[in-house]
Amino acid sequence: MEVTDYELFEVPPRWLFLRLETSDGTVGWGEPVVEGRAHTVRAAVEELLDGYLLGEDPLRIEDHWQALYRGGFYRGGPVLMSAIAGIDQALWDIKGKHFGAPVYELLGGKARDRIRVYQWIGGDRPADVGEAAREQVEAGFTALKMNATPELERVDSPAKIRQAEQRLAEVREAVGEDVDVGVDFHGRVAKPMAKRLVAALEPYEPMFVEEPVLPEHNDALPEIAAHTTTPIATGERMYSRWDFKEVFESGAVDVIQPDLSHAGGITEVKKIASMAEAYDVALAPHCPLGPVALASCVQVDACTPNALIQEQSLDIHYNETSDVLDYLADPSVFEYEDGYVELPERPGLGIDIDEEVVRERAGEVNWHNPVWRHDDGSVAEW
Repeated sequence: MEVTDYELFEVPPRWLFLRLETSDGTVGWGEPVVEGRAHTVRAAVEELLDGYLLGEDPLRIEDHWQALYRGGFYRGGPVLMSAIAGIDQALWDIKGKHFGAPVYELLGGKARDRIRVYQWIGGDRPADVGEAAREQVEAGFTALKMNATPELERVDSPAKIRQAEQRLAEVREAVGEDVDVGVDFHGRVAKPMAKRLVAALEPYEPMFVEEPVLPEHNDALPEIAAHTTTPIATGERMYSRWDFKEVFESGAVDVIQPDLSHAGGITEVKKIASMAEAYDVALAPHCPLGPVALASCVQVDACTPNALIQEQSLDIHYNETSDVLDYLADPSVFEYEDGYVELPERPGLGIDIDEEVVRERAGEVNWHNPVWRHDDGSVAEW
């Protein structure tokens, strides 16, 4: 068996799907994308597949990962690692189908029967969070996540701190103490404000504060962690186990959030998760993406003892034109019950992509995140 062909589909709202086919007709799916850079990652995938993988045995996944990564003098970063991630997902999908087993069975077997999921509320500039939180809890979710703030100045006013505090207080009042609420700083907050904000939010007991500073400032995490007992989470903009070394060794991070479509795919994230376990750090994969990315996450969650919770993007504010379930022949695989999703039992990634819908909706996707500016006209972090 060898890899014989591939197709790439840009689909709304902002995803890129890879269809990989072998000589015996087996098809595997991957989701290699950097949101807002789909064209760039597409070119990287084509370069890797045309230059290396076509004609190769798809079952040698570890060897292929090493060749795709180490075969280039320049390594890492979001574009290359996302391209590798989508290819890796498709190879695992093929391998699972070849052996008639879910991917998690090939990675050691189940460590659980289901994985908890959380639901987003509030949008990019968080608003109306109390009512949204109440609605999602009534829909069955037991964990939520919200942005902490809109854009912030490097040193901003006490009023901005109070507004963030009031939003979280509103959610806590709406849902009580039995519901977990993650608070995402989204890299919008500079170190001086992060120290103040984590302290202000602590009385409302967030499940975690996420990406309190950008990853290029991970050296500030120990100082920020010293201002709170709230768990610190980060990792969605970190792309390999080498990127995670520093945060593990610092002892400042309690939850890591690698993205299965950005951090080298199933092969690499499973290794990152095992490193995290050795440092007593939980795994909560980042996934504001489509069904292939989510299915890949669930496969890793299934066989990872330190997996805590799974992000998913159903009804997220980005998905205005298409949603996760639209591209599945059987959407029931992602039915959420009591705040959990059951592990899939079908071979490979456990999902059936509806190719007709993919081909019908495929075209040039021109999603880009907004460019925000401060009152003085300077560019703000989004």
